[in-house]
Amino acid sequence: MIRIQGGTYNIGTNADDGFIEDVEKPVTAVTVAPFEIGETTVTNAEFAAFVKATGYQTDSERIGWSYVFHLLMSEAAKQDAMPLPRMEWWYGVRGATWDHPFGPDSTIENRLDHPVVQVSRNDAVAYCQWAGVRLPTEAEWEIAAKGGTTNTKWPWGDDALVPDGTYMANTFQGDFPWVNEKTDGFVGTAPVRSFTPNGYGLWQMIGNVWEWCVNPRYIPLAAFQTTSGPAFWAQYQAHDDADYATKGGSFLCHESYCKRYRIAARNGNTGESASSNMGFRVVRDL
Repeated sequence: MIRIQGGTYNIGTNADDGFIEDVEKPVTAVTVAPFEIGETTVTNAEFAAFVKATGYQTDSERIGWSYVFHLLMSEAAKQDAMPLPRMEWWYGVRGATWDHPFGPDSTIENRLDHPVVQVSRNDAVAYCQWAGVRLPTEAEWEIAAKGGTTNTKWPWGDDALVPDGTYMANTFQGDFPWVNEKTDGFVGTAPVRSFTPNGYGLWQMIGNVWEWCVNPRYIPLAAFQTTSGPAFWAQYQAHDDADYATKGGSFLCHESYCKRYRIAARNGNTGESASSNMGFRVVRDL
C-alpha cells in the first residue's frame, strides 16, 4: 500500500477530450483525508486466497456466464457462446469466471500475477470486507492516478499516449476491435507490475483493467467536496444492480472507440456486471 497525503487536490478536466454525458468537467477542488492505496490491482493470487479462506461464490459463478472479449477466446468456446448484438466483439460465455476468465477451457494457472477479472463490484466489496480495506472513491482514485502531477490525461504527461515510441500502458493497438497488433506486448491483461509506475509508485492506473470505485456512476464532481471517507463508503456497501463508477480504462481502450483511458475520464457499470477487462484496486483509511 502507498500512502497518499491528505489535502486539497484538483480532479476533473476543462478539456473536451471525453464524452459530454460522462460529466468530466469542470476542474474541481476537493479535500481528502490521508489514505493508503494498493500499488497494484488485486491479483488472481490474492483473490484466490480470499476464495480459499471464505468459500465465496462470485456473481459470474452464481449467474453461470459472463462477458469475454473475442480475441481471448478459444474457437471451441466460441462455438458454445453468443455474441452481443451490435457489439459482436463481446461474447456471453457460459462458465466464464474469475478462475476461468475466458471460458471453462481457460485457467489462471500461469496468470497468478495478472489482475483478477470477471469480478463484479459486489465481488470486490466482499473481498474488501474480508481484507479490511475498501474501494476508492473516484476522487481518491484520480488523485492517486496523477502521481503527484497536475496531469488530467496520463500520469506520465498530457502530450502523448506513447511518448517517444515508449509504451507506458496496456491499451489496444491496431484495428479495433478485430485486429490487435500487440505492439505493447499484450492482447489481454498484463502482469500487474508491467510498464512504469507513476510518481507515487502505483502500477498501471491507466489501461490493463477497469477498476471499480465505491460511488455511483456520474455523480457531480462537486459531491466529492463534502462526501469522502468511511461514511461515504458505508452508504454504498449494499449489493444491488445500480450503476457504479469505474476508472482507468483497460487493454481494450483505443482512440477510435473508447477515450476513457485518461485520468479524468469516467465510466461505470451495474454492480453485478463482470467481464474479462474489469478488476479492482483497494484503499485503506488512515
